[in-house]
Amino acid sequence: MAEQSFTDPAEPHGTVKAAEYIVVARRYRPQSFDELIGQEHVAKGLAAAIAASRVGHAYLFTGARGTGKTSSARIFAKALNCERGPTPTPCNECDICRSITAGDDMDVLEIDGASNRGIDEIRQLRQNVNVRPSRARFKVYIIDEVHMLTKEAFNALLKTLEEPPDHVKFIFCTTEPEKIPITILSRCQRFDFAGIQTSQIIRRLGQICAGEGVQAEPESLEILARRAAGSMRDSQSLLEQLLAFGSQQITVSDVHRLLGTAGSERIAQIVVQLIARNSAGAITELDQAIGQGVDVGQLLDQMLGYFRDIMATAVGCQPESLLHVSASEQSAVQSAAKQLGLETILAILQILDHTLSRLKYVTYPRTVAELGLVRICQLEDLDALSQLIAQLRQGAPLSEASPGAGAMPAAKKKYEPSVIPPTTSASSTQNGTATGGHASSSLKPCPSGGGIHHELHEPALESSLPVGRDSVELPSVQPANLDLTPETALLLWRESAARLGGLAADNALQATMASVVPPNQLVVSFPKKYNFAKQLCERPDTMRQLLEVLSQNALGQVRLTLQVADDGPVEPVEPARVSSTRQRLFEVCRQPFVRRTMEVFDAVAERLEEPGVRNQGSGVRN
Repeated sequence: MAEQSFTDPAEPHGTVKAAEYIVVARRYRPQSFDELIGQEHVAKGLAAAIAASRVGHAYLFTGARGTGKTSSARIFAKALNCERGPTPTPCNECDICRSITAGDDMDVLEIDGASNRGIDEIRQLRQNVNVRPSRARFKVYIIDEVHMLTKEAFNALLKTLEEPPDHVKFIFCTTEPEKIPITILSRCQRFDFAGIQTSQIIRRLGQICAGEGVQAEPESLEILARRAAGSMRDSQSLLEQLLAFGSQQITVSDVHRLLGTAGSERIAQIVVQLIARNSAGAITELDQAIGQGVDVGQLLDQMLGYFRDIMATAVGCQPESLLHVSASEQSAVQSAAKQLGLETILAILQILDHTLSRLKYVTYPRTVAELGLVRICQLEDLDALSQLIAQLRQGAPLSEASPGAGAMPAAKKKYEPSVIPPTTSASSTQNGTATGGHASSSLKPCPSGGGIHHELHEPALESSLPVGRDSVELPSVQPANLDLTPETALLLWRESAARLGGLAADNALQATMASVVPPNQLVVSFPKKYNFAKQLCERPDTMRQLLEVLSQNALGQVRLTLQVADDGPVEPVEPARVSSTRQRLFEVCRQPFVRRTMEVFDAVAERLEEPGVRNQGSGVRN
């Protein structure tokens, strides 16, 4: 049976019998260029070419699914072969127009590229193009999903496509033009079909409902149009399912039950719980939505769209740019954008996107969704932290009342530096002893033979400064001005290592013994279990830095030898003296906003810089 034109008044669409039923997408397919929705540029270009007798021999129609590519190809074929044409307005009444509409015209061949993709099929096509049309002016080949053809098939088509007989026209349709060889593209006139606007889809769905004698709530059609994402055919297929229920009234609840989606009120309530950082409330809302039959994946997809519109509002887009919320929800979206801030919104979108991608590979989607919601609730006010970082870069003083920090939620206690290493002046350590009872020293024979080594014992200090992932750099300190003697060997090593800072200092401080081999050789011993730290210290760059600092501290050239102790592993100890710069770094890390920043970003302190020090060449290594 021939398809009924959307503009054909002879038989109302609502009176089609069950035995002759044709689905909505086919029954309401556009039959002229004027009926093409959302593709006015294509309709205008093709109609103008026919009117000016400048019709090419090959056309390529590209675009997303359901945007009218095949329908446009049929209309173009009718316009070329209509008994009253060629004309931009085919009559849709003559025998040729009706047969093309029905898809059974012998001169208009629609070929499926997926099932006729081989070189044999193309050879057959090349033989048939030389046969003149039986009754029409042109023989039109419409190849759908042409990108599915093989490379050999494309190559076999090249010559025929470039110089076809005068009576042959090719129309290629594809959703993936990037897969088509450039040699084919260069021989075609290309038309790109854009996604259809939501408002245009709503208007057409309303026309279909009127033609079918069904009442539909405007919001229900809006949900269908948004779900179609620019595809007219997708929206009509969804409407077809609703019409199959047999109800004369289409409601919003009907649409949500069909799609497995949550209502706008449910999405808004989940967002309210996320803004309030209420993990329990968010999980409860998710549980209630699942209990009502909502699909977890669809719910997360809705939330991703909702936060997309929040992001668009936060960056200053107009309400017309909102794609996923209705006009009644715009005020709630604006309020959420002001409360969250752009940085936090971006973090939420990343979490939702990651969660959605994981759902494809797990069998426990609900748990993954709950994990994503809880992670969102744990986010801090990232906009306030951005302001704090900007203040730190400008050298502004740190204070509890820093601007922009008032809205920051209470931070979770993840990191609390509690112990500041004691400071001991250089004058308080004489002949290998430290005052104040904090440390003791003793003299023992060097296990390597020759000389005496100085071993320092002190209680282990609880370090509140985490080891940096990258190089940790400290501003330089004043030279210790120590003589290279057995009594000062270990102290000289500790002082020099502390001046390096970063991982080099951490590795060097694992050494527990140091001795002197006259006249100026320093032998440093590492426990066996810290052999890797010794190897890192032996790297050329690190050795060069160590020798340079040792020579400065010892007021003379020093030779350095690193070895592994033979008397078994010894627990590493911290130096008795800590430079004032390191002490200040500990103190800065205790500042509330610095601590908060380190907690949120899971960061570590890398270096301490005074304002302007880097530019003034004060010795800080960058």
